[in-house]
Amino acid sequence: MDDQRQGMAHLRKLLEESVGGRGRIAMVTGAVATGKSELLHGFADQALEQGALPLSATGSRAERDLPLGVLSQLVRNTPTDEHRTATLDLLREGSHARMSRDPGAESFEHVDVQIVDALCTVLLKQSERRPLVIVVDDVHHADRASQLCLSYLARRVTYARIMLVFSVPDHHAHLRTLLHTEMARQPHCHAVRLAHLSAEGVAARVRRRAGAQAADLFAARCHELSGGNRLLVDALLEDLQATGEPGERYADAVLACLHRADPGLLPVARALAVLGEPGTAGRLLGQGEATTARAAQALTGAGLLAGGRFRHEAAASAVLAGLDGAELVDLHRRAAELTYQEGAPAPVVATHLLTASHAGDPWALSVLEEAARQALRDDGVESAIEYLKLALRACDDGRRRARIATTLVRATWRIDPGTPTGHLAELTEALHKGDLGGADAIVLARALLWHGHVADAKDVLSRLGELDREALAELAATRAWCRGSWPAFLPHLPEPPAEQASATARSLGADRRLESADALASALREGPSAELAQTAERVLRGSRLDEMSMDAVECALLTLTFTDRADRAAPWCDAFVTEAAGRHAPSRQARLSAIRAEIALRRGDLAAAARDAQRALDLISPDSWGVAVGAPLGVLLMAGAAMGRHLDYVRQAAQPVPEAMLETRFGPQYLYGRGRFALVSGQPRQALRDLRLCGELMGAWRMDVPEFIPWRVDAAEALVRLGEVEEARALIDQQLAGGGKRSRRVYGMALRVLAATAERRHRAVLLRRAADLLQIGGDRYEHARALFDLIDAYHAIGEHRRAGMLAGRARALATECHAGALADTAPRGQRNGGAGGQAAGPVIKAVASPVLSDAEQRVAALAADGYSNREISGKLFITVSTVEQHLTRIYRKLNVSRRDDLPPSLADRAV
Repeated sequence: MDDQRQGMAHLRKLLEESVGGRGRIAMVTGAVATGKSELLHGFADQALEQGALPLSATGSRAERDLPLGVLSQLVRNTPTDEHRTATLDLLREGSHARMSRDPGAESFEHVDVQIVDALCTVLLKQSERRPLVIVVDDVHHADRASQLCLSYLARRVTYARIMLVFSVPDHHAHLRTLLHTEMARQPHCHAVRLAHLSAEGVAARVRRRAGAQAADLFAARCHELSGGNRLLVDALLEDLQATGEPGERYADAVLACLHRADPGLLPVARALAVLGEPGTAGRLLGQGEATTARAAQALTGAGLLAGGRFRHEAAASAVLAGLDGAELVDLHRRAAELTYQEGAPAPVVATHLLTASHAGDPWALSVLEEAARQALRDDGVESAIEYLKLALRACDDGRRRARIATTLVRATWRIDPGTPTGHLAELTEALHKGDLGGADAIVLARALLWHGHVADAKDVLSRLGELDREALAELAATRAWCRGSWPAFLPHLPEPPAEQASATARSLGADRRLESADALASALREGPSAELAQTAERVLRGSRLDEMSMDAVECALLTLTFTDRADRAAPWCDAFVTEAAGRHAPSRQARLSAIRAEIALRRGDLAAAARDAQRALDLISPDSWGVAVGAPLGVLLMAGAAMGRHLDYVRQAAQPVPEAMLETRFGPQYLYGRGRFALVSGQPRQALRDLRLCGELMGAWRMDVPEFIPWRVDAAEALVRLGEVEEARALIDQQLAGGGKRSRRVYGMALRVLAATAERRHRAVLLRRAADLLQIGGDRYEHARALFDLIDAYHAIGEHRRAGMLAGRARALATECHAGALADTAPRGQRNGGAGGQAAGPVIKAVASPVLSDAEQRVAALAADGYSNREISGKLFITVSTVEQHLTRIYRKLNVSRRDDLPPSLADRAV
C-alpha cells in the first residue's frame, strides 16, 4: 500500500473517532509535491459522503498579511444560518481591530481573545448539529490571526465532533514555531507523513499516464532525476517523450517546487547551482553553515538535490535563469573569489571567472593559465581555449601576453591549425618588441612554416638570441621535424653550439619526438631497415596523444608506412584515430586520417584510401592544412583515378595549393598523386612533367628512396604511352639499380612497366614475376594491374587458355580493390573468341580515342586484329609505305607507341 492510501485510511479512522465525539487533529506533512493537497481534497470529499460538513481553506503566501483570511474561507463554507451571520460579524470585528493596530506589533497580543473565543464557540456549536471537518492546506501560509484561532480551537476539540486536518511541508520555518508548539503537543494530534514515490511507484505512475512501453523506457530515468517528486515525474515524462532529455517542462517544475516551498530556499538553491557544496554556498551567502545545511536538506527532501548537487544540469540552469545578467555575473565573480581563497582547484575557480567574464583580480591570470594547462592535459581543449582567451583579454603585460598567446596557438592547433592564424601576427609583433623569445619563438616559427609564411619564419629565427634549456629542446625537435618534412628550410635553423647540443641530447635521450623524427628522416634518406621499424614501434608503444606526442606518433607511423610496413602501421593508426576521436581533437583526427589513407593506398584498398583522405580534408579545411595539404590531396587523386572516377576529382586536381608546399615533403607526395591522376586521365605529358618535378625535389633533398615514392616507375609508364620506349626502359633500369629491388612492391611495379618495353614473347615472364612480387608485397591494386597485363600478354602469344584461367582471379581482385578503371577494356584475345570469361585489358594503353579518318580507321582495325603491314597492304590495296604512314598518325592520335597497344575495340571494325 502506498503513502496516499495509507494516509487516507489513517484519516478515515480519525474521522470515525471524531464523529463519535472524540475530536482529532491530523498534521499531514511531507516534502513539496508528495501529494498533500491531493490527499486533503480527497479526504474532504469522503467526509462529505460520510455525513460530515467539510470546511476547506488554503493558505497563501500572498494573503499571509490578511487578518483572519483563512478563517474567513472556512466560515464562508458553513450553512447560512444565525451562526454563520454571527461568525461573519465577529470576523469583520476582529479584522478591523487587527488592522487598526500597529502593524509591527505581535499579532497574538492584538487579536481580541474574546473574539477568538466567540469564533471557536460558533464552530463548536455547529459541530453539535453535524460533525465538522476543518481542512486547511498549506497552513504554514495562513495569517497569524487565523493560526491563533485554529490553535485555540485545537485545544478545545478534545470531546467535540470536530476533526482538524492541516498540511505543511517538511523543513519549513513555521513548523518550529506555532504549529509545533501548539498543535503537535496535543494528545489528540496525529501525524500523517507522506513521502515521495519509490522507483516502483514512479513506474506505476508513468504506466498509468503513458502506458507500459513508456514505463519501460522512462520510469528509471524519471525516478533518478526526480527523487520520486510527483510534479517532477510528470514534467520529466512529458520532456522525455518529446525530446528524450529533461527540458522546459522539467525546468518549470523545478521552479514551481521552489516557489511552493520556503522562499528562503531560493538563494541557497542559486548558490548551490553555482558552487555545488552546501558549506561553501553558506559562506557565499554570508550565512551560517547550519542554516544552509537545513536548506540543502529541504531541497534534497523535495527531490531536487542528490548528494548536495542538483540531479540534472537543467535544474541548476532553471534556478539561475531567474537572475538577470548583472546578478549572475556578480554571483560567479564572488564565487570565483571565494573558491580561490579556499584553495579550490584552478579549473573550478577559472570556470567562475569565465562565466563572470572577469579576470581583473591580481591572482586571476595565474589561475586561468593553470586551469588551461590542466585542461590541455585532460583533453579539455575547448575549455582551455576559453580560459586562455579570457586571460589574453585581461592581460596588459607584453611578455605575459606573448606567453599566453603561444599557449593559445598550441591549444587551438589541436582543433584546427587554421584557427590560430589571427594570433600569429600578434606574436610576431611581440617578437619585434622583445616580448617573445626562446621556445615560444620557435613554436611561432613552426606555426608560420605550416601556413607557408617562410620569410616570416626566417625573421623569427633570426631574432632568437640566447637559448635556454627549454628552447634548445624545442629547437632540436624542430630540426628533427624539418629533416623529414621541410628539408629545404633546414639550413635556416640555427645550429646550437656543440656543448649545448650534447647537453640537450643527453637531457632528451628518451624524448620520443626526437627519436621518432630522426627515424622518419633516416627512412626517407636511407630506405628501410629493421632497426628503424623497431624504433617506430617502440615509440608507438609508449605514446599517447597528449600535447607533445602527436609529432612523435605521426613520424613513427610514417616511418613504418614509408618502409613497406603498411600492414604493421595499420592497427597502430586505427588505435590512435580512435583515441583522437575520444579526445575531441579534430586536427589530430585529420592528420591521422591522412596517414591511414596513405596506408590504405599502399595496401591497394582504393575505397578506404579515398574515404580517409576525404575525411582528413573535411575535418579541417584545406586552408587549415597549410603546406601539409599535399599528403591527403595526393592520396585522394591517386585513389580516385585508380577507381576510374577521375572525372569526380577534377576539381580537387585543379585545387590551388600553397606555393611553399613544393619546399616540403608534402610537395612530392602531391606531385606524385597529381601525376598518377593525369596518367589515368589520358594526359601522359602532364603526368611526366609532374613526376619529373617530383623526382627532382626528392633528389635535391636526398629523399629519393623508392619505398617513399617510386616516381621513376610511373614516369616510365608515361614515356611508354608517349612512345619513348628506350627512355622508359632506362628509367626502370635506374629504379632497379637504385634500391628498387629492395622492396617487393616497387620491384613488382617496375617489372610490370618493364614488360611493356620488352618484346612480346618476353612479357609474360616479366609479368608473372611482377604479379608474384606484388602479391607478396601486399598491394592488391598493383597486383591486379599486373594480372590484367599478364592476361593480355598471354592472349598476344596465343595462350588463351592460360589467360582465361587468370581472368576470374584478376576480376575478383579488381572488384575487391574497387578498381573500376581496370575493367574498362577487355583483352584483345577474348574479343576474338579466346578462352576465358570477360576481363579487363592492359593498363598501359591509350585512354583517349580521338576521331580517326576512314582510311586510318580501316588500317587501325586490321592492325589491332593482328595483321602485319604487308597483310594490311594486300587487304586494302595500298602500299606498305602508306600503311606505315597511316600507323604513324594513328599512334600519335591514340598516344600509343606500337600496334600491340592499340585498343582491342578497334578490331571489331576490321573489314
